[in-house]
Amino acid sequence: MYDERKRDASPRRLYRDKSQGMFCGVCAGIADYFSVDVTVVRILTAVGFLLFPATIFAYVVLCFLVPVKPGKLYKDEWDEKFWQGVRKSPKGTFSAVKMRFREMDMKLQRMERYITSARFNLDREFRDLEK
Repeated sequence: MYDERKRDASPRRLYRDKSQGMFCGVCAGIADYFSVDVTVVRILTAVGFLLFPATIFAYVVLCFLVPVKPGKLYKDEWDEKFWQGVRKSPKGTFSAVKMRFREMDMKLQRMERYITSARFNLDREFRDLEK
């Protein structure tokens, strides 16, 4: 039998954030997921309650269906900002990661050129003479 609690926590998933929430943490979880201010989500929810009474039913259903945010969802602050960027702008985040890999590849190529060059051997021989 499949146990929902044993599923690995994923930063790409919607969670209720009870630590930041007022009632069930649904608004805080939605704000975290879409990387917006929680106050904006709360105001939109309140307006939804007033204009569309079915919003109350949807909120209660989300309280039961959306799992609570695990305590150790992100490794560190950088990881949290990365995943918020992925959810907010996947294309932009992918471009940034692609650029970082391109920069690392260029650094690696420069190191490889230096190590295979005659200059590397000459520098090593000078260091050996200094000892």
